[in-house]
Amino acid sequence: MAYDLVIENGMVIDGSGAARYRADIGVKDGKITEIGKINAPADRKIDAEGHVVTPGFVDGHTHMDAQIFWDSLGTCSCYHGVTSVVMGNCGFTLAPCREAEADLVFRNLERAEDISRDAMLAGIDWNWESYPEYMDVIDALPKGINYAGYIGHSALRTYVMGERAFQEAASDDDLRAMTDHVKEAVQAGAIGFSTSRSPSHRTSDDRPVASRIAGFDEIRALVGAMGEVGAGIFQLAMERGEIERIKQNYIDLKDLSIATGRPITFGSLSRRSHPGDWRAFYDIVAQANAQGARLFTQVHSREINVLLSFETTTPFDNRELWRDIRKLPLEAQKAALLDPETKRKLVEIAMRPHDGGAVVGAEAPPPKWDIFYVMDKIERPHASVADIARERGVAPAEAMIDLALEHDLKLFFRQPLANENQDDALELMRHPDSVVTFSDSGAHVSQIMDSSLQTHLLSHWVRHEKAFTLEQAVRLITHDTAASWGFHDRGLLREGMCADIVVFDPDTIGPHIVDENIRLADQFSQSPRAAIGLEVEGDGPLVAVELHEVGRHAGIGARSGTARQIAVRRFDLDDVGAHVAQQLAGVWPDEHGGDIDDSQTVKRSRHKFLSLNSVGQAASGPRSSRPGSAPVGSPWRSTIWPLTTVQAMPSAVWRSRTAPPG
Repeated sequence: MAYDLVIENGMVIDGSGAARYRADIGVKDGKITEIGKINAPADRKIDAEGHVVTPGFVDGHTHMDAQIFWDSLGTCSCYHGVTSVVMGNCGFTLAPCREAEADLVFRNLERAEDISRDAMLAGIDWNWESYPEYMDVIDALPKGINYAGYIGHSALRTYVMGERAFQEAASDDDLRAMTDHVKEAVQAGAIGFSTSRSPSHRTSDDRPVASRIAGFDEIRALVGAMGEVGAGIFQLAMERGEIERIKQNYIDLKDLSIATGRPITFGSLSRRSHPGDWRAFYDIVAQANAQGARLFTQVHSREINVLLSFETTTPFDNRELWRDIRKLPLEAQKAALLDPETKRKLVEIAMRPHDGGAVVGAEAPPPKWDIFYVMDKIERPHASVADIARERGVAPAEAMIDLALEHDLKLFFRQPLANENQDDALELMRHPDSVVTFSDSGAHVSQIMDSSLQTHLLSHWVRHEKAFTLEQAVRLITHDTAASWGFHDRGLLREGMCADIVVFDPDTIGPHIVDENIRLADQFSQSPRAAIGLEVEGDGPLVAVELHEVGRHAGIGARSGTARQIAVRRFDLDDVGAHVAQQLAGVWPDEHGGDIDDSQTVKRSRHKFLSLNSVGQAASGPRSSRPGSAPVGSPWRSTIWPLTTVQAMPSAVWRSRTAPPG
């Protein structure tokens, strides 16, 4: 047999948790067709000597619903080995929605998820109303990775209720309409229904997002609609508060899962303000699953950090004097900070107790100086500003200003919002009811940078801490995530599986700050070190994109049990580095990589991407349209990938580390 692609001489870590082994992998027609010693011709070959070959990583918690319109590659997730994502989490989606009422959706997204209204207005060509129509639009977009999506509660509420969605309970007529839309979406291929109860999710006009107005009876009815269809996962952002009340929420979710037959997933974090509470919640989850519920939690591989700098945001931007100075160009800010009297006033104001409103989403919180860290390198430990201030004999705010000036205002700081205790974070990852996936990619783009969740796991917890073997860690972010969302032909390197493949150097892989976090329109960009390439199964014409990027359109969507070809961008990056000609707010940078014209776009940017150690190339060949297979492309349709199949699977699918695949 002649192959489309052969990856030679690599150490295969197949995603099951089994020991690595040396083998070649042959790809034909977008599928893995042989694993072993291959002595056959191939259109292209990749020498993976000294590297490991793994399944593509799967991220179950993203917010790329808007970003996909102006970022065909799926950055920065694609740079960290992610080949498949689930978007539409926490009730925040762009559908259903009429174009004339798009502002209602923007109101939900803009502040809670830090997704710019101006960018959405400029970057989205709105030509849908229902959720199935939105999926058709996504099908036709160029895409570098694969997408699945929820129908979101906040969008659904505003579509049916308009402004009332932010003010009142749904009427019986409202509820009937919403349940019909949930059924329609899931039957058309939405992966499920999502909502938010989180107090950190507020609108741009400082009200609770629409989903938070709903009572639990409304949620019960909407999840029940999925139960009637026999498909769909329920995802929610949990509320916070007094432990006994939250325990009752978990019990309610147990009852809901048992009554509807639907799996339910939500985030789980350790918080310094409530240490140990998560253990009580996990006890309920374990008991619930033993009683027939299907609950699984989403956990992170590190702290959830807000990133702060004078180039982006600081905790003091809305305080007096700071507010005026922070509006100035960066050089003018530097001059003000260098003035002794101005700096003295700024320090005095910064050291006052916080008297503002509640922090929303991943907005910069008031500083906790003992965990306000200098991010001068990726790998821990980082020095705290409190410790540096004590060494220098100055106030912490003055130390922060001085440190920033010493780095030409390019230095970043980080402050954990959750998972402050990394022993807890490790315990959460090891729990059998956890799935390691919580990047929030596509959201909080000027606040956090967690697209590197997977490469942090591989570098910090495997290589530095030796808390997991590489085989164990790869399983956490491939098979376990794929199985949890029912992606049954991904997450393992086995013959017949889709050829979503990552190749990397285990000795050097890890997040890497590019030029101290170069930004794209207030968006952090972060690259991995020592990745050789990313393979997303697909076919299409090879195209040359700006400068060093070479792409391949390769993706499909499916409806009604058939597969149809859709153009999807793939990419390769050379070993010198790539400057991606990236669409931003509807405007392309010039072909020489120059700055975007301020007169044509909302934000000025210069986007410099990462360096990779070698060249990765896309697989080629026509795609399979075999019924029951899950084609690459966005979104996956439950008509092809029926969640009823997941429902029939043993509980090991949902707590998959307890029962390794054969």
